[in-house]
Amino acid sequence: MNAYLLVRSFGIDSPVAYERAQCTRLLHALHPSNVVFYAQAPQTSDGNEAYSYAAGESEYAHAAGVNAVTIDKFEGRYLLSGGADSSIAIWDLENSLDETDSAYVPIGSVNRTSNEYKFGITQLCFYPFDSLAFLSSSYDHTVKIYSSETLKPSASFDLDSVVYTIALSPIASHLLVACATQHPAVRLVDLRSGASTHSLAGHTGAVLSVAWSPVHEHILASGSADGTVRFWDIRRSVGEIGALDMEDSVGILGHDGFGGGARHRDHGKAHSAIVNGITWTEDGQHLVTTGHDERIRVWDTWTGANTLASFGPLIRNSHLSSVTPLLAPSNLVSSTKDVMFYPNESDILMYELFEGTLIKKLKRPAHQSNSSSTNPALGQRNSRNRITGLTWRHNHIEFYSAHSDGSIGTWKPRTSEDARADEEEQENKDNADIEGEQSTKRKALEDIYQNLTKRQVTFGSSHESYR
Repeated sequence: MNAYLLVRSFGIDSPVAYERAQCTRLLHALHPSNVVFYAQAPQTSDGNEAYSYAAGESEYAHAAGVNAVTIDKFEGRYLLSGGADSSIAIWDLENSLDETDSAYVPIGSVNRTSNEYKFGITQLCFYPFDSLAFLSSSYDHTVKIYSSETLKPSASFDLDSVVYTIALSPIASHLLVACATQHPAVRLVDLRSGASTHSLAGHTGAVLSVAWSPVHEHILASGSADGTVRFWDIRRSVGEIGALDMEDSVGILGHDGFGGGARHRDHGKAHSAIVNGITWTEDGQHLVTTGHDERIRVWDTWTGANTLASFGPLIRNSHLSSVTPLLAPSNLVSSTKDVMFYPNESDILMYELFEGTLIKKLKRPAHQSNSSSTNPALGQRNSRNRITGLTWRHNHIEFYSAHSDGSIGTWKPRTSEDARADEEEQENKDNADIEGEQSTKRKALEDIYQNLTKRQVTFGSSHESYR
């Protein structure tokens, strides 16, 4: 940092360069924060299907695992979480600590009843232009709109298929919700008319992931169980405008820049197995996809070319639920140095996006992830603690993770104060170990001395004793 301050003082670098260098340093210092945890308040049965938590369950955000998390993009203050038990909770990250200041408690929740969802939540997203409303999807085939203030549903759409993910365009004037369902067609729901407008047909397997372009309001990308990733222009009657091909590294421009050697865009597979994760970079120039072939691929969206970025052999991906990488905001890093966080089962892999270089592996302490507590209504808690989702907190350098054991993880930069606290804790632990070892040795010597002073010593042989 001193070098950056020096060149800044001479006017060689701009303030933006120093700011990004500082943000990158903090970004690389992210680690699990153990200051607070998320505790769902115990619920009482209301005569429907609501349940009461078992002893010890209050230390978890959701009783049967967290399937989805998201944070509003306006204030970066409100966090939504959806559970495998069909419950939904909203948390105020700035003002929802309990009396002990050690746990967040929800400012509102939707519990499992016969009037709400019957199965687990699959996706949550805030309304694109207003955090006072949000959408949720579920395994019970429905998509619902809720008020963030009352947590009451204002509309419900039954799609007759399991809904894996939903997406709203962050820039569009239209209010179309793209739905990835068990049906091989992408379903579009218009929030204005309250009806399913039309379907985008082309996939031959279930659609597991959808994502709107951040720069073109009518462009949509979808990933399917058939291994394909397709682009759609919802204004066209046909809809599909092309598919990605993992064998294509030159794109539509070809070897010579005029289409020489370019492959057909109407077929080809992006992955050799199920595709269950799609996300765009902020500038819309690249698309990141994940699949059951345990590969992460980065695509040039202008040409459709595979950039051939390689992320090594550590990638794990074997679930039908969405496994979507999280991209850090581009204003935190230097150009072409985008950072990606990948939920790799029980840990998080931090990569440089375009080079595929592993920066670090993030993992919560083992004592936080192992739990054998149970809920009478839901059975054994998931002890594998798989990470099911990631979300960035806007206007901050921190992100949050959803875990299948029912907890929510917080990841913040490790400051110098944290380092000193860890050093003091380790020093106290070492001193305690030394004192314990010395105490054990003193006790052993004392026992030997006591045995020697109490024992009567005689001298003699088997025939005669000497006194």
